[in-house]
Amino acid sequence: MKPRTSQLALRFDTAPPDPAAQWHDGASLPYLGEQLILRFDTDRMAATRDGNLLHLPLPPAATPRQIRDRAEAWLRHEAARLIGTSLERQTQRLNRPLPRWALSFSARSSWVVNPADGSLRFNWRLIEQPPALIEQTVGQALAALPVADATADLWEMQTA
Repeated sequence: MKPRTSQLALRFDTAPPDPAAQWHDGASLPYLGEQLILRFDTDRMAATRDGNLLHLPLPPAATPRQIRDRAEAWLRHEAARLIGTSLERQTQRLNRPLPRWALSFSARSSWVVNPADGSLRFNWRLIEQPPALIEQTVGQALAALPVADATADLWEMQTA
């Protein structure tokens, strides 16, 4: 019978991921359920998307940290734009006020957190998922918020 290797030993045998292997010109990253290819382009002043290419204004000798910072900044901006647009569209359709919301940068949180204050916090990595899943997540988050009862305020004002 072959002796089993303990799981603790297995965890220590793996090397940490090499950032240079993930963050380089030509690398891919998830975006809206598909893959974006990173391209360095010193002619551009800002990161821009062209089809499935993400042009980053970086020199060929950029460090993995610089590449990650630029790419994630663009992804976070896109996450805020797309989630904000979805929230506006769905609150108008439901005839509800737009709740306060923010992006969450937590590494280990769910797609959306609904704090007790009635605001919403969306994980910025939601941008990696297909648009239909983003819409569904926003819709479920809105449905979980309490509905303000306007009639109670109306009656309070008349009796005062």
